[in-house]
Amino acid sequence: MNILLIGGTGFLGSHLAHHLAAEGHRLTLPTRRRDHAKHLLVLPTATVVQANVHDEGQLETLMAGHDAVINLVGILHSRSGQPYGSDFARAHVELPKKILAACNRVGVKRLLHVSALQASADAPSGYLRSKAAGEALLRAAHDKNEIALTLFRPSVIFGPDDAFLNVFAKLLRIFPVMPLACAEARFQPVFVRDVAAVITDSVASEASIGQTYALCGPQIYSLRQLVEYVGSVTGHRRLVIGLPDALSYLQAYAMEFVPNGPMSRDNYHSMQVDSVCEQNCTLPFGRTATALETIAPLWLAPPAARRT
Repeated sequence: MNILLIGGTGFLGSHLAHHLAAEGHRLTLPTRRRDHAKHLLVLPTATVVQANVHDEGQLETLMAGHDAVINLVGILHSRSGQPYGSDFARAHVELPKKILAACNRVGVKRLLHVSALQASADAPSGYLRSKAAGEALLRAAHDKNEIALTLFRPSVIFGPDDAFLNVFAKLLRIFPVMPLACAEARFQPVFVRDVAAVITDSVASEASIGQTYALCGPQIYSLRQLVEYVGSVTGHRRLVIGLPDALSYLQAYAMEFVPNGPMSRDNYHSMQVDSVCEQNCTLPFGRTATALETIAPLWLAPPAARRT
């Protein structure tokens, strides 16, 4: 198939591009800056195009001649606003709306869209509320037979180049004690290659049309447990001090003044809802979720201690 992969040069997108290319799909990967996609130029069936996907004219031009569109675009930080900030609105609501409109104009009937676990109109964070708003407009179009839609709702995604476990690994190298906001927040981390494999499976599966897939790993952890695990694997064990709610909120607020800071008040609000799947939830297409402990040491552990 000819697939337009929007957000395909990022963390999940890069892994997904490799999976899709391995299946023989021909990919178009738009990016604001071509040098951000150098690592994907080696894929034999991928074409990297410098473009602004938020521009409706460019988006329509990009989409022409494709069989399917996959949208992976997501951001974790935004200016404040109600029910969500303007940056969340642009990435999670306005862009899916533009993608849908372009699909209708060009005649693309297949859309796969990555949202977030626990996205809801009444969720405590702008991030989750905006993700829910994007889902809602796409579901409405699917119900009217305007698009054949598949939705994915992953928990936090981990992998060799993630911005989750690796962030804690860096912090643990620096600080002798780790004061941790929302230490008891719960996650069910899912391996990036498992998510990429499920999306790739869905592309060719008519049975996936109309489905919403919750994607989680096999184990639930508190944030404290995850940080302590990273410390044990990296060899930087630290005392983790869980902060009470008021101090957690203040820490999140302070991090907003740090360029590319690891946390914000909206992230704090997101963590008031456990990012876990329903009991006995499994990956679709008969896939088995990869346990964090079997794969994370391959990149987190010191070189001499890494398994081969």
